[in-house]
Amino acid sequence: MRGLYDRQGEQFGYVKVNVVYTLEGEPTGRLQGGFVVDLAGQPMWRMIGDGIYSVDGTETIGYLAEEKPEEYD
Repeated sequence: MRGLYDRQGEQFGYVKVNVVYTLEGEPTGRLQGGFVVDLAGQPMWRMIGDGIYSVDGTETIGYLAEEKPEEYD
């Protein structure tokens, strides 16, 4: 599991394998080809390394944290 954090360091979701979830555990999308896409397959954000950006890459959304061991889930 890897946490999704905004620019202020506040967690707003997480990724398990390649599925993106809200903090409430609802799936909202997936990692696919350098993007986070919604459940319909439409790009929501661009991934550059661990950084999360707007689809056009001009606005910083946040970052994807390091892998957390499953024992902490």
